[in-house]
Amino acid sequence: MTWVKICGLTRLEDIEVAEAAGADAIGLVLVADSPRALTVDKAADLAGAVTTQAVLLTKDLLPVDLVAAALAVGVDAVQPYGAHAHEAAEAAGEAGLFVLRPIAPGTEMSTIPPGHVLLFDNPDGPALGGSGRSFDHSLIPRTDRRFVLAGGLGPDNVGDAIRSTHAWGVDASSRLEVRPGVKDHDLVTRFVQEAKKA
Repeated sequence: MTWVKICGLTRLEDIEVAEAAGADAIGLVLVADSPRALTVDKAADLAGAVTTQAVLLTKDLLPVDLVAAALAVGVDAVQPYGAHAHEAAEAAGEAGLFVLRPIAPGTEMSTIPPGHVLLFDNPDGPALGGSGRSFDHSLIPRTDRRFVLAGGLGPDNVGDAIRSTHAWGVDASSRLEVRPGVKDHDLVTRFVQEAKKA
């Protein structure tokens, strides 16, 4: 069954709806220039309410700072972007955290530790993702590794995307919103349902 992450959550009620629908993970954004940005304290409050898996999205953090942020927020998974992402991801993996590794299609995967789960998103988006736009899935390299698909996914297209790519998991945010950081509960529920039955 497909692993499903609902990202960019900023409110407890949205987390509750996502988890009740069957989401496997919740994404909390610790990136200052994101419209879904949380403070460390707010992220920690929300992470404390997550009953599934909480994934912390970061940008440009040094390895020691990424691990410290994960510990401060109380998450068991990270999704690092920007400068130092490679080193930070390795440090997080060594610290025992689940690592969701954003990469652009065509990136050399042999340098990425096998324990990290690849995340393919729109390569034209800011910092390899978060654009809310889909991309040509034929650009995803053939691989036996687990990978998560993101970029422009919603209830209307997630099933076809899973079937065509054989993705292990999917990740969505902007197409499930009323406005940035505020989820549409019906869209979230339908997205999870469609992904799980694909």
